Amino acid sequence: MARDIIMAAGGIVVQRGETPLFAVVCLRKRGDWVLPKGKLDNGETPRDAAEREVLEETGHAASVHDYLGALAYPLGERTKVVHFWHMEAAPVPSRKLMKDISEVAWLPFDAALARLTRSHEHAFLAQVGPMALAAARTERVVDGEPVRPIAVGPVSVRRDTGFFAKIRNWLNG
Repeated sequence: MARDIIMAAGGIVVQRGETPLFAVVCLRKRGDWVLPKGKLDNGETPRDAAEREVLEETGHAASVHDYLGALAYPLGERTKVVHFWHMEAAPVPSRKLMKDISEVAWLPFDAALARLTRSHEHAFLAQVGPMALAAARTERVVDGEPVRPIAVGPVSVRRDTGFFAKIRNWLNG
């Protein structure tokens, strides 16, 4: 039986500093600590949704950098697919947290991993976090423009049908 797919997007959000800090947010309803993410609004691209969700859930505007990959997991009878980008947060919040979020924590990488409640998010951050951490330590600005390492693109899939075709079409808008 085919599962309905819930499309979402979010960020592996880092603040620069001597020790770069990662954002994790606490859901008010369940008290779970999770990565900032959320469902797409009608007509919204995944990248735009990631930027909006990070602002709503952390209170910080963030610049969107490299695409880091997707996380898919069962959610009842459906499957949730979340696309994540490496994002760099502004040092000061520009708005209040949305009502669904009780708290945002800015933590070093290992502490952010330890704080996450959901094992699938822990495993995902463990895989992609080092890339975001390396970028936070090496990105520099020259003449007002960011100079970034070469981006690692999404993994190619041999058979472009069914589930993966839907994801590709969704990402391309």
